Amino acid sequence: MADNDPALNQPPGYVPPRVWTWEAPLGGVWGAMNRPDSGPRHEAELPVGRHPLQLYSMGTPNGVKVTILLEELLAAGHPAEYDAWLINISQGDQFGSGFVSVNPNSKIPAMVDRSLDPPVHLFESGSILFHLAEKFGAFLPTEPHLRATTLNWLFWQVGSAPYVGGGIGHFYHYAPFRIQYAIDRFAMETRRQLDVLDKHLANNRFIVGDSYTIADMAIFPWYGNVMRNAYNASEFLSTADYVHVERWVAMLEERPAVQRGRMVNRTMGEPESQLRERHDARDFAVNREDMVIARGGVRA
Repeated sequence: MADNDPALNQPPGYVPPRVWTWEAPLGGVWGAMNRPDSGPRHEAELPVGRHPLQLYSMGTPNGVKVTILLEELLAAGHPAEYDAWLINISQGDQFGSGFVSVNPNSKIPAMVDRSLDPPVHLFESGSILFHLAEKFGAFLPTEPHLRATTLNWLFWQVGSAPYVGGGIGHFYHYAPFRIQYAIDRFAMETRRQLDVLDKHLANNRFIVGDSYTIADMAIFPWYGNVMRNAYNASEFLSTADYVHVERWVAMLEERPAVQRGRMVNRTMGEPESQLRERHDARDFAVNREDMVIARGGVRA
C-alpha cells in the first residue's frame, strides 16, 4: 500500500487497518442494507403467474433493460408474454429465500424460464438479455461480425456501468459526505465512457450500425438516464456535449415498446409512469399506479 499522508485522508488521519472489519451501518441511503455476506435474510417464496417467463425485478436501469426487451419481443410478434413481479430493493425483498434461490447475489433482475423442464434460473441482466434473444431469435444478429459487435457492446455496458451507478452515482449523489478524490475519479471515468459512446454513435444509427439490438437495450437505460439528469448530475457532467448520444437517446425514447418497458416495476416518478406489476398487456391501460391509487389500491 502506498505511504499516503494520513492528514489528507477522509476523515483526516484515517489509516486503513491491517484487517478490515465491518461496522454497521455505513451511512448513506443504502448503508443500512449493505453487508459483507450473502444469503437469505428472511423466508419469502416467490410468486408465480400464468406465463412461462417470470421476471422478478424493479424499474432500475438493470431491470429496465429486460422489460424493454420483453416489450420489444411482444411488439415484434414473438410469444414472450411474461409476469413481472416487483422486488422492492429498498425494502429488502431481494434477500428473501425464494429470490436468493434464483439469484444468490441478491440483485435484480432475476428470471425463471418455466417453458423448460426443469425451469431455468437466470440472473445478471446481460445473461437474461442473451437468453431471451437466443430463445426468440431476435435482436441478436447471426452474422458473425454483427453478432460480435453486439456482444462487445453488451459486455462493455456490463463492465462499465458500475462506474456510473456505483461510482459517480454513489459518491456524487448518495454518499453521506463528499469526497473530492472519489467524485473526480468517477466523474472523469463517466465522461470518458460518454465520449466513447458519443464517438461510436457519430457513425452509427444504433449501437450496431443500422441494427437495433440488445446492445441498445442494455446501454440505453444507464446512459440515457445520465443524459436525463440521473443523480442530478447532467450539468455537473456536461452531458449536453454528447450530441450523438443525445440523438440516439431521443430516438429510443420514441419507441412505444421502450416507453412501456420503462414503466414496468417502476416505483419512482409520477404515478402515471409506474406499472408496479405487469401480468398482461392490458395492465398498461388499467393498472397504472395512478389508476390503482384512484381505486384505493385495487388492481383491476
